[in-house]
Amino acid sequence: MRRRVVVTGMAGLCALGQDWKSVSEGLRAGRSGVTCIPEWDGIEGLATRLGCPIPDFTVPEYYPRKKTRGMGRVALLATRATELALDDAGLLESPLLGGGRVGISYGSTNGSPPASDLYSQKLNVDRSIRGITSTVYIQFMSHTCAANLAQFFGTRGRIVPTCSACTAGSQGIGYGYEAVRYGLQDVMVTGGAEEFHLSGAAVFDIMHAASTRNDTPDTTPRPFDASRDGLVVGEGAATLVLEEREHARTRGARIYAEVLGYGTNCDGRHLTTPDAEGMERVMRLALADAELGPDAIDYLSAHATATEVGDIAESTAIEAVFGSRVPVSSLKGHLGHTLGACGALEAWITISMARDGWVAPTLHLSEVDERCGRLDYVRGAPRALEVEIVVSNNFAFGGVNTSLVFGGLSE
Repeated sequence: MRRRVVVTGMAGLCALGQDWKSVSEGLRAGRSGVTCIPEWDGIEGLATRLGCPIPDFTVPEYYPRKKTRGMGRVALLATRATELALDDAGLLESPLLGGGRVGISYGSTNGSPPASDLYSQKLNVDRSIRGITSTVYIQFMSHTCAANLAQFFGTRGRIVPTCSACTAGSQGIGYGYEAVRYGLQDVMVTGGAEEFHLSGAAVFDIMHAASTRNDTPDTTPRPFDASRDGLVVGEGAATLVLEEREHARTRGARIYAEVLGYGTNCDGRHLTTPDAEGMERVMRLALADAELGPDAIDYLSAHATATEVGDIAESTAIEAVFGSRVPVSSLKGHLGHTLGACGALEAWITISMARDGWVAPTLHLSEVDERCGRLDYVRGAPRALEVEIVVSNNFAFGGVNTSLVFGGLSE
C-alpha cells in the first residue's frame, strides 16, 4: 500500500541568506550572490575568477567539539540546515530521532576538499603522516554529510548517502520519499550540501563550461540566454524533513507540501554531455509516479546551469513533455550552481515561493537562445502565480537525471 509523504520541516543556507526571509527578499530584489574571487589570481591556466560562496556562515558556539571534529565545512553546512529544519518540524529534541524509525538520505558531490588536500599533501608531497589527525579522513569521505548528521542528531534508522554530484540533493529527497512511502521509515531527513572550493570551479573551467565574466560578476550566470558563457560554482545546504502524512497529523505537525512523485534514471550514453531523451524520460517517470498528466503542473524549476548543451537539452525536453504552457525558471542566476546542494536548495525555495504565491524569474535572462525549447520563460521580475503542483529538475555528470513532483502547495 502506498503511503503519502509530506514535508514537515525545511531550511536552507545559500549565498542570498540563511533563512527564507533573507532568501526571498534577495530573489524579489533580483540580487545575485556571485562575486569575484581574487585569491584565484595565481592559479596558472584558470580562466574563471567567479564564485557564489556563503559570505557569513559561522558554526554555532554551542555545537560540541566532540561532535564536530569529524566535520569539514560541507558537513557543518548540512548540520546547520538540518538543525533548522528539524526545529521547524518540531523534532529537534524529539525522542523519535533515536527510535529507529527516523532515517537520513543526504548527499554532496564529495567530502570536504581542504581535508582531502591536506591528506594528499602530507602523504604524496611531504611523505609523512605527521599532522594528519584521525578525523581528517572522516571529513573528506564521500558520505561525510549523512554519517555526521546521524551521529550529531542521534538517528538510528537507515542511512542513504547520495554522492551523485548535482543530483545528490534531489536523490536525497527522492530516496527519502521512497523509504517513507514504502513503510521502511516514518521520517526521513533529506537533502544535500556543498562546500565552496577551487576544485569545483576548476572542473568546469577545464571543460570550458565556467563563466569568465570576471569584471562583471553581477551579469552572470545567464541560464537559457543567448549570450551565456557558462556556470558559476556556489555553495549551500538545504534539508527537507519528510514524514508519513498520518504520522505527521497525529503529532500535529505543520505540512508544507506533499511529495507526489519522483523519477530518476541514467542516460547510459555519455559521462558529461546532457541528453534530452534521458531528461524527457525522467520527467515522464516522475509524472507517472505521481499519477498525473503534464497539464496538472503549474510551474517547473529547471536545472539550467547556463551551459550551452545543458540548457538546450533540458529546455527541449521540457517542451516535449509540457509544451509551452508551464512557466519555467532557473534559480542559478541568483545562487550559482551549488552542485550537491542544488536539488535540495531548489526544492526548498520552489516550495516556499509557491506557498507564497509567486515564482522568481531566471536572473539575467534577456534574450532566449533560439536553439532552446519554446517555453514560458519567467524573466524580468517575479511573477505572481497560483501554484498547486510543481516539478523540480536536476541533472548530473554520469548521465544521472532526477525529477521531483510536489503538491498541496495552496493548502
